[in-house]
Amino acid sequence: MNQVLARGRGRWLLAAGIAAFATAGGLWVAYAVLDPGAALNFVDLHVYTDGGLIVRHMLPGYRPHGSTPLYSWGGLGSLKLKFTYPPFAAVASVAVTLVPWTIAQKLSIAVNVIALLAAVWFTYGALGYRNRQVRLGATLLTAAAVFWTEPVQRDIYLGQVNLVLMALVIWDLCQPSEGRWWKGAATGVAAGIKVIPLIFIPYLLITRRFREAAATCAGFLVTVLIGFAFLPGDSVKYWFDWLGGLSAPGRTGFIGWAGNQSLRGLITRLSGSIAAGGTPWLVVGALTVIVGLASAALLYRAGHPLPALLLTELTGDLFSPISWDHHWVWIAPGVAVAAHYGLRYWRVARARAIGFLAMAAGIVAVFAAWPTRWFGVPPHLGNDSYGLIWEPPNTTPLEFVQRGDQPWYAEYHWRGLQLITGNAYVLYALAVFAILLATSVWISRRAQPQSRTASSDSSQGEPVSYSA
Repeated sequence: MNQVLARGRGRWLLAAGIAAFATAGGLWVAYAVLDPGAALNFVDLHVYTDGGLIVRHMLPGYRPHGSTPLYSWGGLGSLKLKFTYPPFAAVASVAVTLVPWTIAQKLSIAVNVIALLAAVWFTYGALGYRNRQVRLGATLLTAAAVFWTEPVQRDIYLGQVNLVLMALVIWDLCQPSEGRWWKGAATGVAAGIKVIPLIFIPYLLITRRFREAAATCAGFLVTVLIGFAFLPGDSVKYWFDWLGGLSAPGRTGFIGWAGNQSLRGLITRLSGSIAAGGTPWLVVGALTVIVGLASAALLYRAGHPLPALLLTELTGDLFSPISWDHHWVWIAPGVAVAAHYGLRYWRVARARAIGFLAMAAGIVAVFAAWPTRWFGVPPHLGNDSYGLIWEPPNTTPLEFVQRGDQPWYAEYHWRGLQLITGNAYVLYALAVFAILLATSVWISRRAQPQSRTASSDSSQGEPVSYSA
């Protein structure tokens, strides 16, 4: 697609991208000004900040006691939101404590928007886009399309870091390998902040990229050692006291809550209790990891490294016990890749092209920040909710903090359409997972493995490689 557009259409694409992203961003600014409480909350940024202050032993009113000050902290506000991330995340959060809170909030917005653009920019670079006007126009158009999706909005709303980590991983793993012995290390650092990127280590091993796997392990190990240096007691608790640390009851919140769009969240809601869903999740999750990584390896060996990368991340989000709604910001590069393949195949395989374009449109539609009030749903916790997953009734986090797991929680009693909308992210992800699985098997039977640094045969309509 980039070769065609480069012949005189780059300027038009760039102009369209600027107009689309300016419109999306301008509407959000107006929304934030008119209703700041609904557009921004920064509760997770507050948790990060408090974690950084604990590292500095400066949290107002806090007196460290015992050997695990970070994970002994009572939590933020009435919801008692605890620090659930690895110790290194708290050490890294010290940087946030060095600026005034009002500035930290503005920086959070700016960094997240830049990270969204960067992630999509790196994605198109990995797809072989060389013309800068074309690449920038496609980046702005895609970012505009996904800006008003619920995961992106939720990441900005909470002051989360998923967009930043996504951009870091895509940049890291989509670099040319030649001369970059450290390729993979940044992915290890991302895993030191949120553990889901660890899924890329077995993926790199299966695809025989042993140096990159070693660099990822090294980057992750450095974060663990830094955590032990600053918070030795908390590091022991987090990494070795599994039942009393990360997975302690109430630390991560209600696993069956609508906001948890993972296989375990889905199975918990269907099972009727957290305990009943544990074993089925382990079985289904293990099969998902095996099939997902095997399919990603097939895609990679057939010359489709970026879809393989996204399938690996999708596998991690499905398998993770907790995949909150804002973890699904990886839909942004997903839309870019699906649209690219759709346009690439348009002249050589029309039906296949329509399928890819439908997938891109489906991602935007399913993950869009639809106002739930359009469906007659009253405001949740005093604010309007946005996104299909909030359309059914759901349990407030405070109820779980106060009462633990209870059979009368709303998620255990969804019926009919509620089961579809309330599990929309994981259900659509499973559909895409199945499509990529079938595609990987089909491609592996028809195509010969291609060099990761050579362009694909244009007569077959295959995308160019990601080397840049």
